[in-house]
Amino acid sequence: MSVQRNREHVEYSEVDADYLRQRQLKRGAAGWLLLAGLGVSYVISGDFAGWNFGLSKGGWGGLLIATVLMAVMYGCMVFGLAEMSSALPVAGAGYGFARRALGPLGGFATGVAILIEYSIAPAAIAVFIGGYVEALGLFGLTNSWPVYLACYLIFIGIHLRGVGEALRVMFAITAVAVVALVAFVVGMVPKFDAGKLLDIPATDAFGASAFLPFGITGVLAALVYGIWFFLAVEGVPLAAEEARDPKRDMPRGIIAAMGALTVFAALILLVAPGGSGSAAIANSNNPLVDSVKLAYGGQNALSQIINYVGLAGLVASFFSIIYAYSRQLFALSRAGYVPRWLSKTGSRKTPVFALVVPGTIGFVLATVLAAKDAAAAGALLINIAVFGATVSYVLLNLSHIVLRRREPDLERPYRTPGGAITTSVALVLAVAAVVATFLVDLVAAAITGGIFLAALGYFWFYSRHRLVANAPEEEFAAIKRAEAELS
Repeated sequence: MSVQRNREHVEYSEVDADYLRQRQLKRGAAGWLLLAGLGVSYVISGDFAGWNFGLSKGGWGGLLIATVLMAVMYGCMVFGLAEMSSALPVAGAGYGFARRALGPLGGFATGVAILIEYSIAPAAIAVFIGGYVEALGLFGLTNSWPVYLACYLIFIGIHLRGVGEALRVMFAITAVAVVALVAFVVGMVPKFDAGKLLDIPATDAFGASAFLPFGITGVLAALVYGIWFFLAVEGVPLAAEEARDPKRDMPRGIIAAMGALTVFAALILLVAPGGSGSAAIANSNNPLVDSVKLAYGGQNALSQIINYVGLAGLVASFFSIIYAYSRQLFALSRAGYVPRWLSKTGSRKTPVFALVVPGTIGFVLATVLAAKDAAAAGALLINIAVFGATVSYVLLNLSHIVLRRREPDLERPYRTPGGAITTSVALVLAVAAVVATFLVDLVAAAITGGIFLAALGYFWFYSRHRLVANAPEEEFAAIKRAEAELS
């Protein structure tokens, strides 16, 4: 095994063919439609709950502006990701893009941010699923830890069986949740009253009005909740090595997913508070169900359908984000940034340890934190995930801008409309989103910062001396260095 040093202050070792043979994913398992379904699946739980807390921070007008801004940010970023995923189709996705643009440290930092988002989010969603199960009176449970355990065991088990099987199950669950959202929108249209949107009274904050009851700062505070309509759609490129034709299917899949999510965000933000009143659902843990009840004067068939199928939406996001964290961890491990044994794949070409280890950590976090206060635990966990996400967005958009400038001749089967100008808009909005997270939850920001510092310390003092030269993401970087030296 040879060791190489380079000017990036890292050391590489060459591994044999057996190393990579033990770390292979199943290729050709997903076309663009499954990829689009994966993108919607990541996010769809945010349509059922979470977004509405932005009403208590910014009022309907503040949340509307925040959601529009975040839709612009995600839309611009998705165009950049579509380009980078077609040019660099590897399982590392965000880490791979940033590795090429920003070097090993930038790539690792991006990978860690994405890993924080995708490892912590399922724990938060598990807490929400447990709350749903208890509220519905299912199985006679008074404590939700068996629900958390069942979620992790069942859905990690399906992922271990094979990516094709997992994606198809995921697509079916997501389809059920989408039908419920459509039913909700159709059922609430007759009850819509524009006056109910602005029923939160204005405060004495700067710039406060009926439209912006909490003033200008309310818009900034609501940004975090506008994110919930789109959080995690950027994970679609993590399926690059398992797509049938990543250069063609990856852009189509992620753009189609973003289009569908934007439509749902617009409809839900309009008809839910427009049917029940913004004030009534601003702090609801189940805003769609409560909106139906208030609009129709009590429980009815639609509210019961939404209540049960809302659980399917949570399950869909839980199930799909498990896929995302396993592929990000797999790629970082295969390249030596984190322990290499985490990237070993089983006989069905699924990353066994990359699925099980974060799942175990997530189960423990959900169980321990929710034992004291489930609502507070869910909020803390999702805010940690959002903070990791917003940091990754800054680095991802910066990566696209840098690649456009430094490597204008890189083969790009898909090109972002507007080029670096588009991702520059997303970069500015992503920085604003990072700032907004500090307004919402300083504790979550501090915890995330601590995880970052520990991870960067591990990289600087240990793993940067043990990187794998012939991992796909590192080979892309090596090709770039070779081309630069030749020119």
